[in-house]
Amino acid sequence: MFINGLLRLRRGPWEMVASILIAAGVIMLMQPFVLGLYSYSFIVTLVGTVMFIIVSHFPE
Repeated sequence: MFINGLLRLRRGPWEMVASILIAAGVIMLMQPFVLGLYSYSFIVTLVGTVMFIIVSHFPE
């Protein structure tokens, strides 16, 4: 069901992937242990946000 929605470019599954990317970016930004994660946190959050904007135009 989930993979089927991804392959058919449906909004729901892709919005979930974009939301997970945004959340992962924020978690990477707030963690104090690994500098590498902190360094890539902005780009991960940005990719998730742009992806969410694009995916919001997909059909239900």
